[in-house]
Amino acid sequence: MDESRSALYQQCKQRLLKVRQDRINGLKALEGSLSEVPTGDEGDMARTFESQHTAIAQREKMLTDLREVEEALKRIDEGSYGVCEETEEPIEADRLRAIPWTRLSIEGAEVRERIRKKFA
Repeated sequence: MDESRSALYQQCKQRLLKVRQDRINGLKALEGSLSEVPTGDEGDMARTFESQHTAIAQREKMLTDLREVEEALKRIDEGSYGVCEETEEPIEADRLRAIPWTRLSIEGAEVRERIRKKFA
């Protein structure tokens, strides 16, 4: 691996570590919303249920992000980071900077999208 790619991966690793901590903090912050017991009249209860529904959706998104970040960190440690799962070519540096947990190059993402549409 060349020096510029190694520096890029270190930048991505730092960003991944920050995103991981942000998601963990976000999950902790949501705990109160999920444990709130609905009380009051129907309107109050409906607002509480709606708030809990939103919190559950946010929690699921954060957990998905966290899993992706953990997998990316694992790929960095294993030496397989930055390689497209579809084309087995290096993932574009700009794409890794934008989405450091990505598993696909732009071309690989397009291939997956065509396959998804074909079988949808």
